[in-house]
Amino acid sequence: MYRTLEYLRGITDDDVRRLRARGIEHTNQLLHRTSLGIDRERLAKRTGISTERLLEFAHQCTLLEVSGMERCLPIIRRLGINSMRDLRAQDARALHTTLVDAVGLAGTPSFSDVQYWISQATALDIVEEPEPTPALPVVE
Repeated sequence: MYRTLEYLRGITDDDVRRLRARGIEHTNQLLHRTSLGIDRERLAKRTGISTERLLEFAHQCTLLEVSGMERCLPIIRRLGINSMRDLRAQDARALHTTLVDAVGLAGTPSFSDVQYWISQATALDIVEEPEPTPALPVVE
């Protein structure tokens, strides 16, 4: 789904200005320019926005792509689900129950909707995660 960059949580006016100067007008363009680590590094050099922030924005953009989840996104984020990996790790029944507790039955998506979100998390997860840095050996 196409959203303006201002829709992203934590993005500053300065970030928006820098990204637009690079031709990135909406979240879908940002997602495609930040899905790979090498692309984030290149964009970071050109905009001055750190690769870590660009990765965070990429994760937010992927969550916006999940069909039907937009109205629950603030709650989903409060539950600590900030990436497709986080969403994929959820148990549909437990997540649905938590949403019912948080929103109430009338405003909660159906259990099948929650299952669908989790299934989409695999198909839509296009963001390359940085390689973990190996732990340094302890010298005694």
